[in-house]
Amino acid sequence: MKIKLYLFILLCCGIGFSAQAQVIRGEVRDSSQTITGATVAVVGQQLRIGTDANGRYELKLPAPGTYQVTVSYIGYQTLQKSVTVAVDEVKQLDFDLINAGGNNLENVVVLGSRSAPRSRMDTPVPVDVVDIQKLTANVAQVSVNQILNFVAPSFTSNVMSLTDATDHIDPASLRGLGPDQVLVLINGKRRHTTSVININGSLGKGSVGTDLNAIPTSAIKRIEILRDGASAQYGSDAIAGVINIILNSDVNKLSASVSGGGFAGKHSDGLDGETVQANVNYGVALNDKGGFLNLAGSFDFRDFASRTTPYRGVIFTDYNNPTLYPTPTGVDITDEELLRRGLDRGDFVPNIGQSQNRGGSLFFNSVIPVAEEAEIYAFGGLNYRNGTSTAFYRTPRQLTQNNATIYPNGFLPEINTSNVDQSFAVGIRGNLGEWKTDFSNNFGRNAVEFATRNTLNASMLNASPTSFESGGYDFTQNTTNLDFTRFFEGPMSGINVAFGFENRFEKYKINPGEEASYVNYGNAINAGTAANPVYIPSPTGNIPTRFAANGAALAGGAQGFPGISADNLTNETRTSIAGYADVELNVTEKFLVDGAVRFENYSDFGSTLNGKIAARYKFSDAFLLRGAVNTGFRAPSLHQRYFNSTSTVFIDGAFVESGTFANDSRVAQLLGIPKLKEETSDSYSLGFTSNLGKFKITVDGYLVNINDRVIYTGQFSGSNAATATPQDRELYDLLRLANATTARFFANAVDTRTMGIDAVFSYSTPLGNGVFRADLANTFTKTEIKGDVHASPLLVGKENIYLDQASRILIERVTPRIKTNLSLDYSWNKWNAFVRNVYFGEVQQPTNVEANRQTLPGRVITDVGAGYNLTKNLKLTVGANNLFDVYPAQLLLSSQGTSGILYPNQAPQFGFLGRYVFTRLALNF
Repeated sequence: MKIKLYLFILLCCGIGFSAQAQVIRGEVRDSSQTITGATVAVVGQQLRIGTDANGRYELKLPAPGTYQVTVSYIGYQTLQKSVTVAVDEVKQLDFDLINAGGNNLENVVVLGSRSAPRSRMDTPVPVDVVDIQKLTANVAQVSVNQILNFVAPSFTSNVMSLTDATDHIDPASLRGLGPDQVLVLINGKRRHTTSVININGSLGKGSVGTDLNAIPTSAIKRIEILRDGASAQYGSDAIAGVINIILNSDVNKLSASVSGGGFAGKHSDGLDGETVQANVNYGVALNDKGGFLNLAGSFDFRDFASRTTPYRGVIFTDYNNPTLYPTPTGVDITDEELLRRGLDRGDFVPNIGQSQNRGGSLFFNSVIPVAEEAEIYAFGGLNYRNGTSTAFYRTPRQLTQNNATIYPNGFLPEINTSNVDQSFAVGIRGNLGEWKTDFSNNFGRNAVEFATRNTLNASMLNASPTSFESGGYDFTQNTTNLDFTRFFEGPMSGINVAFGFENRFEKYKINPGEEASYVNYGNAINAGTAANPVYIPSPTGNIPTRFAANGAALAGGAQGFPGISADNLTNETRTSIAGYADVELNVTEKFLVDGAVRFENYSDFGSTLNGKIAARYKFSDAFLLRGAVNTGFRAPSLHQRYFNSTSTVFIDGAFVESGTFANDSRVAQLLGIPKLKEETSDSYSLGFTSNLGKFKITVDGYLVNINDRVIYTGQFSGSNAATATPQDRELYDLLRLANATTARFFANAVDTRTMGIDAVFSYSTPLGNGVFRADLANTFTKTEIKGDVHASPLLVGKENIYLDQASRILIERVTPRIKTNLSLDYSWNKWNAFVRNVYFGEVQQPTNVEANRQTLPGRVITDVGAGYNLTKNLKLTVGANNLFDVYPAQLLLSSQGTSGILYPNQAPQFGFLGRYVFTRLALNF
């Protein structure tokens, strides 16, 4: 028993035995930091090892003597030193690497392989590397999503508008697939998703993504984007690829910056949508053995920006002025009433464009050596954001939704969002004999609470408050991993073996709002008979008793964002366990084969087994061929399984109260909506890389088939007409009790095929007294729905509601099929200049009305920036995003609705706010 306990302690601490022998050990670093993953080799011997996370290595020599030791790492000159070691001697041999100049350190990646880091030109699957520290010094964008949208062609994200909480959590897409089909890692560990599910008709409808903007850019060193399916390696959600965020590990360096700007285009009144971001990063060395603590913080503020036309519809009817019109009939008196009240149509529009948001983040990244061959690491952070967006204006003519005593001129509801994001990861890694071990636990939580301001509950008459606490969502994820890796020198040209285990716990909660935020106080039940009714007030009743002046029943719940009902209370959990194995065969120095297999079991839907094979053949230093085949899966999120609520959504120029119902609800049973199961996929990629010195090329084609893809259905409605079926009558009553007029669900309804080509060209060379860099990146992608909709017998004849036309467009045509990025950068002496042109291809506006079908043509957006080092430590940068003030095509008049939505807010190309100008001051010590 004592032996087993001792072995367990060794396993957790990563401390191994080492027999006494001739040993060389040391540290590899450059002028500012230690180097992880450098290759240390003994010339003429089959001895080779990679440096650990602290840049350290140790090699045991077969006999005393004199040896030649080399160190190499991508982007640095290879160094060689001679060392003489006596019997049983331990000799210290350190290396200081020198930048090779011709190679870029941003080419080095760790994602996609559990072997030593390698150049992105040598990986068997395509990986993009984004140098965040460099970009944030030059470009206008300040959030992670927006930076990647303009840098990575296969990545799409935009600020949403009129989408409730999604106004503050930007959905993101990779290769045109859903936000929940890309896995996000931080330092190689799984990141939690948000608690919010996107239920509005925009990019990622029905999905749950990861809030990349919760991570301050000051905390990030670089971002790696794996553009290939990787479920067999990393688990659920990695169908489209993986984004790995590498946190900053700098020490003895202070970096701070302040950026400010705003929109200054043809629609701006001077400057609007102003933004301010302040960033700071500082790292300290904890000891002389590589320990460090890096701290980062940020403060962000953005103001409203709106792009609307004056309200076009009826604002006042004769019901709104009974002193002049004692017998109203609903006649439009808008123009004369506006004149009488001293108003104009511009006073009745919502904010459509950019919501208001303010908040801050604190992040840390640390490593503490605890033994010769073991270290503890930890990272994580806290992000808080408070946002305000608006719903549609409730005009005075909307008698069932307004109270003229409280709001004589109607009101614009405000949705206040409080978003808290927490994460903490801790682990211990080291050597257990010849094996590298890593034991970690990663906790993440996101909680969003809503409040509706400047609103009312019309069914409460004059007693209605004007603000409500509307409830919220809470998601927690805890992931525990145990990983082992070992490189075997002897077989072939080396074999890297990795295996490990994962346990994940998830909890999803829906928290109700205050009663008045969702109850209709005009509902009643009939305790008598039809001939002699006795009405008793009851929120669950189906008989209205409170009516507006026009005879229509008054609406219940807070206008703009109905509160979450107590009936929606949800507290659900699940667990998953997984085991994986990964073998990388260096068949020869030129030929590499990587195979992985993963088994995963979920407590709520069962098991899945997935595999991957990738290979690359290096014909020469100038040409490499690579390809991969894999299967994948995505477990339906707890949100998709259990979300239920009522919300206001904009559909084809009008807004409706739409209820979302869980798949085990009575409403779902009436329509035959089946229980959710996992999505499955198979994908294929083939490409090549060419390294021609200053000129580098990568071209990769891919095909991704997804079966049983989860969608968010169209709008089902019931009926209380005399000719309605019992099914439709019951559906109508159930919807009314939920303050809804339509019903939607999550369902495994379609199969899709996505195919495309990514091509990246880069060129770098000394020019004059500086360095010139050019990058051209292109993506060509197409997603289409295969075959028929997977509908139940109860849905026969309603397939076009189950998957409506708007939902089909959101899957197939809402992200650009073509996206091209040309970036030019030149640095010389104290100056640098940056120019970037991005072509965003055509998209379609999602709609169910054939007359409103519209293809939005492609546009080119130009960004510029110029920087000057005022002193050695202080740099000033000025520039603009969308320099030429380009806008997407305006919506058809019939799509704009009465509220004047001028540009498409549901089809994100590049946004529609116009030219953005900025200034940035950066300080580095």
